[in-house]
Amino acid sequence: MKLFRSKSASRIATLEIPSKPKRSLSSLLFLTGLGLLILLCHSCETTESGKGRVVKTTAEPPASAGADPNIVAEIGEYVITKEELQMRLMKELRPRYGEYSNQAEPVDAKKTLRKMIAEKATVMDARKQNYLQDETIQTSLKRFKREKLVELLLANYLKGKITVTEAEIGEKIKTNPKLSRVQAQAMVGKAKANRLLSQYYKELYEKLHIQKVSRNFTGAAQIHQRLLLRPKEPRRMRFIRTSQVKNELTPEEKNIVLATYDNGKVTLKDWFDALCDIGPASRPRDLHTPQGVERLLDRVLKIPKLVFVAKAGLLGLNKDENLLKQIKEQEDSELLSKVTRDKVTAISGPIPEEEIVAYFEKNKEAFGTLKTIKIDQIWCQDLKTAQKVKAELDGGKDFESVRQKYSLQKKAYTLNTNPHSEGIFFRDLWKGDPNEIVGPVKGFYNQEVKWRIVKILEKKPGETKEYSSDMKHRIENTMLNRQRNAALEKYRKELLEKYSYEIYAERIRDIDPLDIP
Repeated sequence: MKLFRSKSASRIATLEIPSKPKRSLSSLLFLTGLGLLILLCHSCETTESGKGRVVKTTAEPPASAGADPNIVAEIGEYVITKEELQMRLMKELRPRYGEYSNQAEPVDAKKTLRKMIAEKATVMDARKQNYLQDETIQTSLKRFKREKLVELLLANYLKGKITVTEAEIGEKIKTNPKLSRVQAQAMVGKAKANRLLSQYYKELYEKLHIQKVSRNFTGAAQIHQRLLLRPKEPRRMRFIRTSQVKNELTPEEKNIVLATYDNGKVTLKDWFDALCDIGPASRPRDLHTPQGVERLLDRVLKIPKLVFVAKAGLLGLNKDENLLKQIKEQEDSELLSKVTRDKVTAISGPIPEEEIVAYFEKNKEAFGTLKTIKIDQIWCQDLKTAQKVKAELDGGKDFESVRQKYSLQKKAYTLNTNPHSEGIFFRDLWKGDPNEIVGPVKGFYNQEVKWRIVKILEKKPGETKEYSSDMKHRIENTMLNRQRNAALEKYRKELLEKYSYEIYAERIRDIDPLDIP
């Protein structure tokens, strides 16, 4: 048995918490989510571990792992698959602008896998510390659950109900000859789906037994005025902010009920959330009155999402296994993002200028102008094709004609590229001289690494600069990012000493994102 210690990669993984969507009735009815779009494409039928244990890496998993060759690591209830590791390696391989070093080496499967394990440990630790109770996380999760419930409900409702005929596709293309058959089919299907869902929404709205709690409207108007005119934090612009809803409403105020319906209710917080979704200039001016409160409430009640969520709850769709899995994954994402921010929040400027200057003097090359190369390229399906392309070009054939014959991308265009775009592949390009054709060499093609043949058109060396005050902010940010990365790496190392995990070394031995045929 071989023992390993944590050594996480140095770059920060940034996770974005999705913001509250702002959608019209028509857009929500059809564009409820990517899953619904995928459903439409498929459903349009065309007729005619424990604390204190030693962390270990094993050659083969024990019987408890189910002998699944696709699992490359385990920690607690989590497993990491080979496909997940390969996707992460490809993501890590791509340079982030401003972070690439000319001395950077290819990503390492073991290091990347330990970083992924450490992220799972971060989530496990966050759950133990009740991070899930954070109000911001709860608000985001509530929004996510609603979105997914609506998507699931509408997907189930539309399934098998949309049929697009060849005649309808032909008529749509007649109105716009530039449309492809697939585009025309999707447009016809979308129109039919919108009509079906609009009718479905009206039916549900009538069946939900909505009851307004008018006795609470006066109190809601008074609370609105308090937040508008007497905020705890002074401000120049007079409008209610989302942060006020979070921080200045008491728990009791947030839970004031303004309306009830089957399987749910609309609270004052829901009402304020809807208000904050409206741009300040467009917000109603009569919210200081019970009548104004009621009018905005009517808008809230007529949001299709609310109606559909209520129906989904009545149907028990909130217990769908796939939905629960998605919610759990979203919780993990929210927790990882929250902990990551918390661990680096305290690391901020200002940094004394003498330290900034000293750092600059040691790292001048990183703050100068980049080396750049102007290139033209032929993207190839595999190495064998790339070798054939190179042979034909060496034999005197025209670059453009060879491109049209072999390239994955037929359209010709020249590109100015640099180390921040090419990452580890830049070195191979820089070895070439102007008017030279180099290759086969690798490069980033969409989400993959592919072989290519490259024509070097121009080369421009980078230049170092002398320090100036204009560079201060950029240098300081670089220094702070390094400190934050170091803090996260230290935290990950501590976690991997706290939680036991296993890596199945045999299963990652041959994983290399650069090993392409």
